[in-house]
Amino acid sequence: MTTPTGSSEERLDVPFSAPFVHRLRFTRDVLGAEPEVLAELLEPSGDRPARVQFWVDGHVAEARPGLIEALGCFSERFADRLRVVGSPIVVPGGEAIKNDIQGLEGMLQAFNEADLDRRSYVVVIGGGAVLDAVGFAAAIAHRGIRLVRLPTTTLAQADSGVGVKNGVNLFGKKNWLGAFAVPWAVVNDETLLDSLPDRDYVSGFSEAVKVSLLKDPAAFDRICRDARRISRRDPEAAGPVIRDSVRMHLDHITRGGDPFEALEARPLDFGHWSAHKLEPLSGFSLRHGEAVAIGVAIDSVYSSIALGLDPSAADRVLRCLADLGLPLDDPALDDTDHLFLGLEEFRQHLGGRLTLTMIPGVGRPIDVHEVDYDAMRQAIATVRLRARSLGTPRVPRANPPLHARRCSKSAEQGRLGESRPGALLWSLREATR
Repeated sequence: MTTPTGSSEERLDVPFSAPFVHRLRFTRDVLGAEPEVLAELLEPSGDRPARVQFWVDGHVAEARPGLIEALGCFSERFADRLRVVGSPIVVPGGEAIKNDIQGLEGMLQAFNEADLDRRSYVVVIGGGAVLDAVGFAAAIAHRGIRLVRLPTTTLAQADSGVGVKNGVNLFGKKNWLGAFAVPWAVVNDETLLDSLPDRDYVSGFSEAVKVSLLKDPAAFDRICRDARRISRRDPEAAGPVIRDSVRMHLDHITRGGDPFEALEARPLDFGHWSAHKLEPLSGFSLRHGEAVAIGVAIDSVYSSIALGLDPSAADRVLRCLADLGLPLDDPALDDTDHLFLGLEEFRQHLGGRLTLTMIPGVGRPIDVHEVDYDAMRQAIATVRLRARSLGTPRVPRANPPLHARRCSKSAEQGRLGESRPGALLWSLREATR
């Protein structure tokens, strides 16, 4: 604290830190043979039982017909310790939930009608998009309701499930509306991956490739060695990679010194400046993990062209991603000028000057603040050409491109609170007391 001489004004600059605990559990069958693991995380508030509300990804509910019944059995088994509010609430899965801003109000309404408070628990079972959206709603309700995540995709179990970022898409921009909030707990359950489609299963491993390139050359070597086994869903190959990835992500969050990204760098977002732009440009036909695979490929080749990464190492990255069964090309790459708008969106998302993470060597990340656009175009062209020679898959278009919109005062703003045709339907089944 400092007091200016001769002045009655005071200037108080007091650094402080707040204690957080990140709880991560690994289970084989948390809703079957190991329910106690989840029950122990739902701590009571004083002498009152924990108040709990379940949220379920619609894709998961459809793929696992017995899931809702399993949650009912869980609720009955621990009825003396938990107060489960209503039936599980089923919401749209995939990026659709993050693209419907009115759905956010629906979630908040369900929290309110269930009388949830800051010591209540929102337990969400689903893929990364559902975890993001429900997590954001939980983060802003009462300034934070306790969130327990049960990720059901390899991507969420390897990466985003343990993250402290929550958000939804707005203005055609990825995660424009969001908040940092540490989850109360995360349970990575093997059985929840069993019903995952093959395409979604392999797409999650792009994040494992990414974090290993940043932090652990030996882990990258293991992924490359076992990539084809992983693509065939061999649990002996895939399981250790998921665990290595989630531990590296968790270590960065808890020990990296910047969990809420207050500094100018976002090292875990290697390859993401283009990935976050490719998703809306593809009309969200690309899965997040698929977009990340393309983004990691581009930035690896760019690192070899502009920053000294051994070209053979960059090509090994491309071959590894191809062996995993991931795409390395997309029609959205045709218009590089539009793709490059993602650099400014990426900068805005963090603030300050542009900061990208690149790799002059595997396991040696650096921050760069300028981009050689000619070199980046060369990198994109190289990746696309290599994708053809490697025979990587192409993702078919399901929707037209979604372009970023600029805000302006218009009739559109007057309709934000109104229902509209095509709005997502929510299954708020008995979401009350």
